[in-house]
Amino acid sequence: MEPEFWRQRWRDQQTGFHLDQVNPQLVRYAPELALAPGATVFVPLCGKSLDVQWFAQQGHAALGVELSPLAVETFFDERGLRPVRRVQGRFELWEHPPIRILCGDFFDLEPGDLNGVSAFYDRASLIALPPAMRERYGAHLTRLLPAPARGLLITLDYNPAELDGPPFPVRDAEVHALYRDRFTVRQLDARDALADNPRFRERGLSRMEERVYLLSED
Repeated sequence: MEPEFWRQRWRDQQTGFHLDQVNPQLVRYAPELALAPGATVFVPLCGKSLDVQWFAQQGHAALGVELSPLAVETFFDERGLRPVRRVQGRFELWEHPPIRILCGDFFDLEPGDLNGVSAFYDRASLIALPPAMRERYGAHLTRLLPAPARGLLITLDYNPAELDGPPFPVRDAEVHALYRDRFTVRQLDARDALADNPRFRERGLSRMEERVYLLSED
């Protein structure tokens, strides 16, 4: 899956993965991150997610990374914000404190780009990637994050024979395999997500489970 795939999805407005509300699971489980006032949260593959602004509204700083310039521009335009833009390494940084978004490829990030980050939030990153890329993603994210760090991860699981992703199904065992070398992985919630997503039933799914995990270094 090449970067141009996602850029084209934004140009074609094929963004069914975008939520028009703050994710309820984020609101419910964000306290598990134990964020100090003003702490910085990293949001990979952030798109124009309302969750980014939600962190800012809670008194935190948000640092996103996003491939699509259109997604980044739309995020700020829809909020009437005029960010300062400048080059930062291989990225273009869009900044309107306390929100910063690095426009570019997640895999081009270096640890220095995440200086000051205390936690990460992944609702639509891991599940956006096919299996071969998820292993690379998990290893890179683990290498990037300063220590100590905590993370909130939301995944989907379904029968892959019934649907070609994205989003892709991620098994519980895979989450543990990706992150157990650094983090303690604890499942916080699991629920039937198909009733809230009829478009997936229409595409042939008979089951879809959403799981929420806390990753910590306690």
